[in-house]
Amino acid sequence: MTELSFRFYAQLNDFLPARYRGGRFRHPLHAPSSVKDVIEALGVPHPEVDVVLVNGEAVDFTHRLQGREAVAVYPAFRAIDVGGLRRVGSDPPSPVRFVLDVHLRKLASLLRLAGFDALLRTEDADVASVSADEGRVALTRDVGLLKRSVVRHGYWVRHTDPERQFAEILERFDLVDRMTPFVRCTRCNTPLVPVDADAVAERLLPDTRACFREFHQCPGCDRIYWRGSHYDRLVRLLERARHSSIASR
Repeated sequence: MTELSFRFYAQLNDFLPARYRGGRFRHPLHAPSSVKDVIEALGVPHPEVDVVLVNGEAVDFTHRLQGREAVAVYPAFRAIDVGGLRRVGSDPPSPVRFVLDVHLRKLASLLRLAGFDALLRTEDADVASVSADEGRVALTRDVGLLKRSVVRHGYWVRHTDPERQFAEILERFDLVDRMTPFVRCTRCNTPLVPVDADAVAERLLPDTRACFREFHQCPGCDRIYWRGSHYDRLVRLLERARHSSIASR
């Protein structure tokens, strides 16, 4: 058995035991292993990693560690140019699209409210396969899901409160200025289409018919949308998330 010297940077420390965070530490190596296997054995899922340096040289996930090496592991940094280094991570396709596990149902609704394509899946295997097949970013609170080998783009959501989660995703993926609110169904993710007020009149309460003339309909689940009393509350929610995301930069 030999040892490795490890250092994880920035938010990657979220996955480590407290005694390993924020500094360099020693880790035993019982047999030659890939960088990816050792990093994930320490608790850090591979989609969160962008650059790995071994003895100062950028390597990929397949690089075999033999022992006695110094390893530095970095997340994606928007403010730091790593264009000259070999990356193990990659930017998700643009525009960014998401697939979330069922435990993030409220976050999915908020992303849709802001206009982002956000699918919801009940099974971890489905989240992983949709992420891989469609180039979507997998969002989850389950670290194990992100360690599935097929997941290339993924992110472990740190917060537990949905509104804070929403601000977190806006900041992480630089989406503050890309919001297009009220264009997507918050229930099923389908883009909304305008509908004539007379065509949906029989489905509306009398007060709604009297006060509103502009409506949208979801072709997926047939839900009707209009700017009712809830509209101002939702606008304020989006603005809070926008300001929170900007403040955390």
